[in-house]
Amino acid sequence: MSAAPASEHETDGGGQPGAGDPGGANGPLRTLIATVVMALFFMAIGAQLVRLALAGLTDSSISLSETVAQSYARPDIVDRNGRLLATDVVAYSLFADPARVLDRDEVIEKLAVVFPDLDRNALRRDLSDRDRRFVWVRRGLPPRTAQAVHDLGLPGLDFRRELRRAYPGGNLAGHVLGYVNIDNKGVSGIERYVDDIVGVEAVQSATRAERPPVRLSLDIGVQHAVEAELADAVKRYEAQGAAGIVLDVDTGEIVASASLPEVDPARPNMDSARADKISGSTFELGSVFKTLTVAMAIDQALATPETIVDVRKELKSGGFTIKDLHPLRRPLTVAEIFLHSSNVGAAMLALQAGPDRFQAFLRHMQLTDAIKTEAGNVSPPQLPPRWGETETITASYGHGIALAPLQFAAAASAVVNGGRKVTPTYIKRPFDSGVADIPLMSAATSQKMRDLMRRNVAEPAGTGKRADVPGYQVGGKTGTAEMPGVGGYREKAVISSFLAAFPMDKPRYLVFVMLFEPTANKETGGEVLASRNAAPTTARVISRIGPLLGILPTQAALSGNSGLAFDAASPAKYEAR
Repeated sequence: MSAAPASEHETDGGGQPGAGDPGGANGPLRTLIATVVMALFFMAIGAQLVRLALAGLTDSSISLSETVAQSYARPDIVDRNGRLLATDVVAYSLFADPARVLDRDEVIEKLAVVFPDLDRNALRRDLSDRDRRFVWVRRGLPPRTAQAVHDLGLPGLDFRRELRRAYPGGNLAGHVLGYVNIDNKGVSGIERYVDDIVGVEAVQSATRAERPPVRLSLDIGVQHAVEAELADAVKRYEAQGAAGIVLDVDTGEIVASASLPEVDPARPNMDSARADKISGSTFELGSVFKTLTVAMAIDQALATPETIVDVRKELKSGGFTIKDLHPLRRPLTVAEIFLHSSNVGAAMLALQAGPDRFQAFLRHMQLTDAIKTEAGNVSPPQLPPRWGETETITASYGHGIALAPLQFAAAASAVVNGGRKVTPTYIKRPFDSGVADIPLMSAATSQKMRDLMRRNVAEPAGTGKRADVPGYQVGGKTGTAEMPGVGGYREKAVISSFLAAFPMDKPRYLVFVMLFEPTANKETGGEVLASRNAAPTTARVISRIGPLLGILPTQAALSGNSGLAFDAASPAKYEAR
């Protein structure tokens, strides 16, 4: 009979459980060891998860981290009435940790959906370098874009909150405001002035500066009106560009400064075609310069408005012939030289002064040395290397000498404000600032020039008659300057400009409008002359900005009474040096 199988309680020898039995003597030890190993294993996993969590990562997504990079807190920039032009906002900046990116191709493909202009090759190179722990992907993202990236759920990506500059007006006054770099530091324009003079704060948190705003002299309403009218003129006359400035002739405050093509301060464009034409470039300004030439002749007692000058003969100098566009073939008074814009007449007045005295006058009017404003250096004057007869002749009617429009406008302001020096500024001046009263010419000369400028607009014979605005007593001077090219001047390629002031009984504002390479069309009678394009553009500008500046049409101006009279005060003297 076969033996029965041993029961589970069968003993071996001494009656103790066998060595191969799990219930043997070594069982508890093995159980303890297994438990410890498993505990250590799970502790390691837990530690890794904690490390990843502390690094701001999860196993499948990214979050809007509160980690902040150093940035610079900037004060707000406002216009003269406190309306916002520039401010700091919090923006998200996207970065990658290449060592934690699980799938480069997935990251690149998904990010390219959010950023169509993404440089895939450059990002692939950056993410391939596993030794790098930080790579910027895109900075200054708006919240909606940051959320779109967040929703992709890509490990290895995260955000930092930084301060970024925002411009509520978009392109408005872009050239004046300038721009900041990626770290919110000012690079040009008023933004650079804020860094250099006002000061910015280095911050470790995305917190806006609690400081008083920088108040500019600009008026947003006036600025918008000027830019809109210039844009309309560019379209109307098929011009390549335009520029305009509105200047307070008493304080020097720049109320508006526009240059087209415009720039976006939030996305600066370094294209030379978009350079600031008001202060960043110099131009031969043409016949508007005769305003200074005639003022010189009157102020230095070389002539009066009634002095007769024989302009019937063309002038020849240095191989060049100087003639009038529409010669009247008779002697003209100085007033008629101004009203009919006679090149020959202006040249003869300058020659009467002579090269040394004429150059000394320009120096006295602050036109031969570089100037600067809070928005930066103004392009320095381009002067003849020597001053002889030919240079004196050509400069008298605005050729052979190139100036930044802002510098010319400052000098022209003295012609209409009683002869006082004007220092242009982009910062609003207090009412009690006490602007220096430095005479550049006599009050009598200024009075006579105001009369001539008003007559040039009010009288049918004046070249500026299309700049007239009923009720505003506008006065001014036209200028049509040929633009230089290879081997000489370019025929039909001109800068058409109009220099205006209003109201002429007591001028408050100077307006200088420029159109670059306007095209002749039906509206201009097939001409590119400033009288047919820049003058009417100026009229449209003044009609819009007058009420914004608190100047309403007057009955005296509507009736045509200028209220001006000549004064017999003695002229100022200048020394050539």
